[in-house]
Parts: sequence; C-alpha cells; structure tokens
Amino acid sequence: MRIIFMGTPEFAVPTLNALVEAGHDVVAVYSQPPRPGGRRGKALTPSPVHARAEELGIEVRTPLSFKKDPEAVAAFAALNADVAVVAAYGLILPISVLEAPRLGCLNVHGSLLPRWRGAAPVQRAILAGDAETGVGIMQMEAGLDTGPVRLEGAVYIHGKTAGELTEELSELGAELMVKVLADPDAYPPIPQSEEGVTYAPKVDKAEMRLNFQQHCDAVYAQIMAFNPPGAYFEFQGERVRILQADISASPRSGAPGTVLDSGLAIACEHLAIRPTLVQRAGRGVVTTRELLNGFPIPPGTQL
Repeated sequence: MRIIFMGTPEFAVPTLNALVEAGHDVVAVYSQPPRPGGRRGKALTPSPVHARAEELGIEVRTPLSFKKDPEAVAAFAALNADVAVVAAYGLILPISVLEAPRLGCLNVHGSLLPRWRGAAPVQRAILAGDAETGVGIMQMEAGLDTGPVRLEGAVYIHGKTAGELTEELSELGAELMVKVLADPDAYPPIPQSEEGVTYAPKVDKAEMRLNFQQHCDAVYAQIMAFNPPGAYFEFQGERVRILQADISASPRSGAPGTVLDSGLAIACEHLAIRPTLVQRAGRGVVTTRELLNGFPIPPGTQL
C-alpha cells in the first residue's frame, strides 16, 4: 500500500519499522518538529520517529498545525495515499486530513477502547489498578478516540512500569497494524460501546510527587505509572525518584510518610513502601543502599 506515517515518540517507531519491513511504500513521514534537547536546551533534537525515518531515507514533514495551515492539508492530500497510519503523533487532525487517504486514517491506540480514551492511557490504566490493558487499531474520526476498532490485543499489567508496558504495547500495535493492512476487508471497523467509557488526561507533573497518605497499593501504582521519568519525594530540598519498590508486609509504626528503618521503608496509610532502585536529581540510578551510603535519610524522617 501507499502509506503516510504520522508519529513522534519511541512508541511509534516499531510500527514504522513494521510497515517498511512488510513491503509497504511509506511515501512520507509526519512528526512533531524538532525540540530543544540536552541540559542547556540549545540544540534542536528530532523526534525518535523523525530520526528513524531519516535513517530509512523517507521524507519527513513537520508542520506545526493542520487546522491553521491549508497548504499543509493540500500537501498531505497531494500524496494520494491509500491510508495514513497514526501512532502518538500529537497533532489534532481535521476532517480534511482524516478523509484524504482512500482508506482514511488508522490509529494505534494504547488501550482497550472505550476505556482510556485520551493522551495517557498507559499511565491511567496502571494508576487505576487495572488487571489488563491492550492496544487497538482504530479507524479515526473527529471525536477523541471515538472511532470504530478494527482489531485489538490485550496484555497483563501486573508488575510492569509504564515504560515496560509502553514498549510491549508498541510492539503489539505494530504487529496488529500490519495484520489489518494485509487484508483490511477481513477486519471491518466495529463501533465502540458507549458503556465503560473512561478518559486518560495528559499527566501533570504535580502527579509525580508521591503521596504517602494513600494505601500502599496506590503509592506503588504511582511508582510504576510514572517510571519513566520516576515518581519522587523530596528530602533536604532535593528530589529523589523511586524507580522500583516493594510493598512491605510488616505493620507500619509511624505516620504516613515516616521513614521506618535504616533501609528506607516509608509508611503509607496502610503498610509501607520499600524503595529498591532510586535516583537523585542529575545522578545515575542506584540501589537504595547505595543512595543511603552517601545521602543518609535517617529513621523517623517525615517525607
């Protein structure tokens, strides 16, 4: 097929690779414009999809908007694509774009729709304590992730960080997209149910600060949902990110947020969390013991 690919983060790269490997003609790649990167934010860094497309020798286009740029819409339509494949692109696509390809636009969405429509389905599924999530190939329409679904697959969540789950879903999504494109008639679009609709708003940075006033299960969910970059607490004016942790089965003996022992077990509303991998600002990932050797956080400290 003659395909336009639209994506930006690492999540989208496996689908681009799979389309090329399947022998499709990817005539152009659309991605978010390069952003400042590095600590000083001076050099412009292309997105992971942009970089991969250049490696593959595919033309990359980076419009700032379609809604305000009729020339970008016209250039998109002029590609005469059979279908546009969209994976975490990051721009709103107007009807003029959605309807331009012969088969419309197909989206790789990281949830089992209609649950978790929106920008952060992986994080919201983990925070909610869902047992499973998945990925679906959705026929795009004007509404927010309201389009009919052609094919989907499910995965278990337990014990996976958002990063690990995102990687698993990205590979599964690529597999499903190639399957649908191989025989679109075999996977007709099925309208979503209007029952069980939930929304997954974009993650706010304030949500990443750990709240030990919750049940330990909720604190653990924060840790898993926000890795990367890592949920955090503050001590002596410095952020310490918890990247992995265990739930301590021993009864807590302090108010929520209290450091209970020399191993950095932290009391929650119920039981406690024991960090195992941590990271101070601007430093590498270390074990909790390595952290405490150079940055002691004594028992009785209130975080």
